[in-house]
Amino acid sequence: MKTTRLFAAILTALCVSPAFAQAEPDFTFTGNAGLFSDYRFRGFSQTNLKPAIQGGFDFAHKSGLYAGNWNSNVASELYGGGNIEMDFYGGYKGKAGDFGYDVGVLYYYYPGSTAAKGGTIDNTELYVAGTYGPFTAKYSHGVSDFFGAPGTKNTHYLDLGLNFDLGSGWGANAHVGYQKLKKSVNANGEDLDHYLDYKVGVTKDLNGWLLGASVVATSEKNWYLTTKGRDAGRTGLVVSLSKAF
Repeated sequence: MKTTRLFAAILTALCVSPAFAQAEPDFTFTGNAGLFSDYRFRGFSQTNLKPAIQGGFDFAHKSGLYAGNWNSNVASELYGGGNIEMDFYGGYKGKAGDFGYDVGVLYYYYPGSTAAKGGTIDNTELYVAGTYGPFTAKYSHGVSDFFGAPGTKNTHYLDLGLNFDLGSGWGANAHVGYQKLKKSVNANGEDLDHYLDYKVGVTKDLNGWLLGASVVATSEKNWYLTTKGRDAGRTGLVVSLSKAF
């Protein structure tokens, strides 16, 4: 009887041992979708200050390699007749102690569009990012003409961000970005060398749905205008509802 109880105890211990726990999957596949009151890219509206439906998917390997796709509607007037943005990206994520890093490439594509120099509007950037606690820094470098504008290769962008978990499903975030441009002019035809964009926001987790509200602004108030003549980079509130699955 003692032998039976001993065997049962050993078997129970083995079953709950980490060695017998479910192994980490080699691959993960996730998706996301959301509705936004405006699509702001680096501070400027891509949808004439109108709503956007966005979503995509991500594929990751436990080694740190990943690839994904993200999509949104955009204003066709802004992208030479194209009304959809399709982003394709891939890279590698890793950690060194408490420091996380990410390196990769991102390709922007606008099907149905026509670039100034002919062909379809697109853009390719290489990026490197680092994360430590709530702080994130990311540098993106253009290796093609900036969204089809001739002679704008090597345009680059620096993104600094903060993300805080406030508890009870609440979160707060802040961001400042620096866009360095080449051969760009504003709506008045004046040379535009660079600009800053800013964002401050809060989020609330509602049973898996993420409700967000952010104030977005730029230092350049007249880079380009919407079809109704409004400043596409003016200070505004962006409200969103999204879900990851």
